[in-house]
This record gives sequence, C-alpha cells and structure tokens, in this order.
Amino acid sequence: MLKGNKGEWSEIYVFFKLLGDGRIYAADDRLKQIEKLYFPIVKIIREEETGTQYEYVIADSGRIKLMHDGNCIANFAAMEFADQARELFKSIAKVSKNSAFSVENIEKFMFDIKCQKIKAPPPSTENGRHSKIDITMQIHDPNTNLELVRGFSIKSELGEPPTLLNASNATNFIYEVQGLSDDEIATINAIGTKSKIKDRMHAIRTKSNVFSFYKVADETFEANLEIVDSRLAELLSYAIVHYYIDGVTRCTDIVELLIKDNPLDILNPHSYYSTKFKKFLASVALGMIPATPWDGCDEASGGYIIVTRSGKVLSYHIRNRDNFEEYLLQSTRFEKASSGRHKFASLYKTCDKTLIKLNMQIRFMR
Repeated sequence: MLKGNKGEWSEIYVFFKLLGDGRIYAADDRLKQIEKLYFPIVKIIREEETGTQYEYVIADSGRIKLMHDGNCIANFAAMEFADQARELFKSIAKVSKNSAFSVENIEKFMFDIKCQKIKAPPPSTENGRHSKIDITMQIHDPNTNLELVRGFSIKSELGEPPTLLNASNATNFIYEVQGLSDDEIATINAIGTKSKIKDRMHAIRTKSNVFSFYKVADETFEANLEIVDSRLAELLSYAIVHYYIDGVTRCTDIVELLIKDNPLDILNPHSYYSTKFKKFLASVALGMIPATPWDGCDEASGGYIIVTRSGKVLSYHIRNRDNFEEYLLQSTRFEKASSGRHKFASLYKTCDKTLIKLNMQIRFMR
C-alpha cells in the first residue's frame, strides 16, 4: 500500500490534474490565476525507476497515450485523470494531520497507468546530485511556437507550509563580538530561557562594543551567494540580525528595514535590497542548494508549480518570473531552527576572536 504525506500526494494530484486539464495556467504575484496566460501541455514525462521512462502524451482526441520506448502501450480518456484528480483532492483535504496516509481508491488507477510510486526519483544533474525537479513536461509556448521539455518544482498549500531554505550547518552566518570578558561570555552562554537566542543576542548587544558580520560558515554557500551578488552574504547577515534581535519574521518587513537602514550604503536602497533579496529567494527555489557548488543555472528551468488551498494548480513560468519573485517575497518568513542540531547561538573563541553563529531558515507562510 502506498503512503505519503499531503505534500507528496499533492505531486500525484498535480500529475493527474494537468493531464486532465491539458494546460497549466500562470499566476500573478498574489497567486491569482491569470486567465489569459496559460501553456498547453504536450506531454508529461515520468521516470519511475532510473532509466525506466514513461511519457503521457495528450492527444487531440481527448485521450492520453501512455508511451514507453517509443511504443503506445495503453491509452486513457483525459477525463479519467480529471476525475481521479478530484477524488484525490478530496482525500488530501479531509486529512487533518500531515502524517503519511494511503488513498486506496486512487492506487489501482496509479498502477494501471504505470505510476507505482507517489514520488518518482528526480532526474540527476550533470554533477550527479539530485535536482529540485518534481515534474517534467513538454509545454507549448504560443508566443514562440516552441515545444520545450522543462522541469518544474512543486509546492503545495494543502499541507503544512513547506520550507524554502532548509536549515543546516551550511546556513550558519558567523559574527564577531568584541568587548566581552570571559565571565560575560560564560554568563551569556548560560542563558537558557524559552527565548534564549533573543535574550543572548540582547545581552551581547548591551555588553559588547562591536558586533559585526565575519563570514558565512560554509565556503560553498558563500561562493553560491556571490554568484547572485558579491555583497549578498553581507546583506543577508543584516537580515538575520533583524530576525533574531528585532523579532521581525516576514521577509517583506525585513526588506523594508534594510531599505530604511541601508546598512550597505547603497545609492538606490529601495530597488537594491528588494531586488537582491528576491533574486536570492528565486535562486534557492529553482536551483541553489547551500552546501553544493552551484553554477547559477535554474535546475527547475520550467519554473514553479503551486497547489493552492482551493485545489488550483498554477505556475510561475520563466515568462512571468517577476511575478514569481514578488510572490516569494510576499509569501515567506524567517524561522528558527534547532540551535543544538545546527550548532549556533553560543559564543566561542577561535584565533583570538570571539564569535557567534546565527542560522538562517526560510519557510512559506499560510
């Protein structure tokens, strides 16, 4: 019996619904459907096992041809996929928790169409690591008349809000603290209140005479950030401070504070901080993984697909990237990860410097 959480079943829902609809609509920056902007789908490509590929080709007759090794091995009415999508959506929506569950009435159809896994393995990139692609499609662009195969990342609003940037040791930013005695360091590290990180940070800012960004803990992540902008790591370091010290969580609010404070002394702060922060969010969404070398290319080159709470399946394609970036900024917030697991929020000494690490994690909001 197949089991998956709401996010995983949402990927099957997208698969069914797109084949049933035969097109995918674009979204604006508020995740509203743009009625006049959609892309007809030629086929969806799914790899159940590495090297075993099936193609679901949308025919003019309202049929879906199941192709394998160039041969049509079965065909189904597109309406069957639309019906199964509706049933699956009902099943996902009625589950109250985000734990794994099965949907027995969907399983038989999945096996009939050679879909034997809830989440098929993503294709590997040239360097051998898995990409952020959740579904691969060939779509028709009416403006260019091109039919290109593109990978899309899928996020769902049906379950718990997913993370955009997952916390890890690589997402730690290191700050230098000056003016603290050994006793003060020990006292601050001993703070164990419920809001210990914020309380430790306030104690540091009260007692130290210098608190400044030192470097990103992971050199690969720092190098990846430099591809977006040479000063992006420094920009993010100020954003992290606003979160941990000022308690500001929404990315939009943090960007507004950066514009107001202008810590990088930029000539056009309003455009700079907003643009660079949005480029960062989009890079993470479409390709960048902190601890893995990145070449600046979008692995999910088609874009982003969102399953809305009402069951709509909308996309941010490369053609409406500006809307996508604004959507990411408006829809994300900073979040605290485990300080013990990711080894941050305690003062330590190295090379005659007193340092502290602060971690960055970003999650979508309801």
